[in-house]
Amino acid sequence: MKDYDVAVVGAGPVGSTFARYASQKGLKIAIFDKKKEIGVPLQCAGLLGNKIKEVNILPEEVILNEIHGACLYSPSNTMISMRKKEEPLAYVLDRVAYDKFLAQLAVDKGAELFLNHRVNDVDTKNGEIFFKDKKISAKVIVGADGYSSIVSNKFKNNLKTVQAAQYLVDTGKDTFNDDYFQVNVNSEISPGFIWTIPLSESTARIGLFANSSYKSLNIILNNFLESNEKLKDAEILKKYYGKIPLYDSKDIVKDRAILLGDSASQVKPTTGGGLIIGFICAKIAAEIVSEAINSNNMNILKEYQKQFKKMYNNELKLQLKVQETYGSLSDEDLDSVILKLKEKEVGKIVSEYGDLDSQSPLVINLLKSGILFSVLPKLLFRKIFGL
Repeated sequence: MKDYDVAVVGAGPVGSTFARYASQKGLKIAIFDKKKEIGVPLQCAGLLGNKIKEVNILPEEVILNEIHGACLYSPSNTMISMRKKEEPLAYVLDRVAYDKFLAQLAVDKGAELFLNHRVNDVDTKNGEIFFKDKKISAKVIVGADGYSSIVSNKFKNNLKTVQAAQYLVDTGKDTFNDDYFQVNVNSEISPGFIWTIPLSESTARIGLFANSSYKSLNIILNNFLESNEKLKDAEILKKYYGKIPLYDSKDIVKDRAILLGDSASQVKPTTGGGLIIGFICAKIAAEIVSEAINSNNMNILKEYQKQFKKMYNNELKLQLKVQETYGSLSDEDLDSVILKLKEKEVGKIVSEYGDLDSQSPLVINLLKSGILFSVLPKLLFRKIFGL
């Protein structure tokens, strides 16, 4: 049995980023992943807000497209748009290449990477990880193994998820405004939505998440393509499927183990994205894990959960309110709300305060200006926001 300071279960972007930070602190790190190839199959829309460059390394070669604006479409196709004038709003990434890049950075800093290593069980009290024919020990175990986390199961968290599906399509002609990504909403899939993320003027990732079966998601996506004159003849190059964990404020520290990323449901309720939060938490966790190991005091690990909740609890709770509001609206309500927002030129406010990773500044501004009071049904507003 080989011993490590930290065993990271999951070589995804968040687990690899934690491993890099922890290795830089002189800790002996091992990363285990069940996949034979990092990042394959793709299970992400690959759209990251511009904060990515503040919280992690982003090489230019993995950026497929820069997005400066967004369009929101109601069920009857009323559209609101917003645009960042200077810096990009978001980046479209080659996620497979990016995941591999981050894993290699961790290895370059000294972490040992073991692919095709499926974890069968973990002992959070004694710091042991069990494989088919061996086991290893670690002072700390980090669960970064996604929504179906073996480590998270030991916390009895019972992560809830929604289904997601995505097509890579090619129209063979100039179809997409590659400077904007598009969101279509309707009550059939709420609180999910359909996204169109352009890679170029002829190719895009079109997908959705919803509380439905994969079969239902396929039907919805196919109908979406068929109903659009510009997309009905598009070639579907690839299909991707996955699950998105729903945010839940359950424990993310237990004994000698902590959870990161999707395993900890560190996911934005409104969009299902979590990499920015995960990268920030990876750095925080590396600091605290290093301190706990160096002082031989595992109680210090609890500080990680405290800091996460201090940073994100209010933001994620507000996003849950936004999601609940959206999920309560009928198609007629959505059309009415989006039309009123357009009439009030809310796109200008969104352009100034909108952020893919933090919706609270925008919501607070809309509350202060009275716009939300005027566009939402009063009884619904009081029910959701408690006002």
